[in-house]
Amino acid sequence: MARTVWDSTVGKKTVMAVSGLVMLLYLVAHMIGNLKIYFGTEEFNHYAHWLRTVGEPFMHYEWTLWLIRVVLVVAVVAHAVSAYQLSRRDIKARPSKYVHRKPRSSYATRTMRWGGIILGLFIVWHILDLTTGTVHSGGFETGKPYQNVVDTFSTWYGNVIYIVAMLALGLHIRHGFWSAAQTLGAASRTRDRALKTTANVLALLLTIGFVAVPVGVMTGVVS
Repeated sequence: MARTVWDSTVGKKTVMAVSGLVMLLYLVAHMIGNLKIYFGTEEFNHYAHWLRTVGEPFMHYEWTLWLIRVVLVVAVVAHAVSAYQLSRRDIKARPSKYVHRKPRSSYATRTMRWGGIILGLFIVWHILDLTTGTVHSGGFETGKPYQNVVDTFSTWYGNVIYIVAMLALGLHIRHGFWSAAQTLGAASRTRDRALKTTANVLALLLTIGFVAVPVGVMTGVVS
């Protein structure tokens, strides 16, 4: 039964929608946490430490954080695989070029695939930069996330990579939220305007919220 659902186009779109909403909830929480950097070193580092102690003493140190990571990895993989397979299925369904030009779609729609690739590459870079410290520009120090963030956004390429990825994220959310609503049956004539407005507002707020961190470092507000 599960295999039959997964093999169907509707099933893959549903997997994309649900996994996308899981990631969206994480992004909202992550953005709010990131903005704590404006409250200073102690506040931000305390927040980072708190993430590793959530659920204690019932959960051991970092268990909750690792549980979140596992859920996110599953969501990202499910989202990417279903998106790729739907794309291949779409190409196979119409191998010849259209005789007439298709109507122009929105910029977000036309860049969803490239946006997904950009975000996938960014996730890898982000983990290697601020989680493992493998490609970190300065002297990466475990337990000092505030300084690590400042080091990253003190370089031009760190800012370019992050800001470009966040712009791609905004476009991805703008179109993805609307698509998820349609797939899950939430869209209707009476709700379309509200859903589109919600998608636009979410995309704008998340983009601004995430970009605010490198901008704060570049302007010296965060140092």
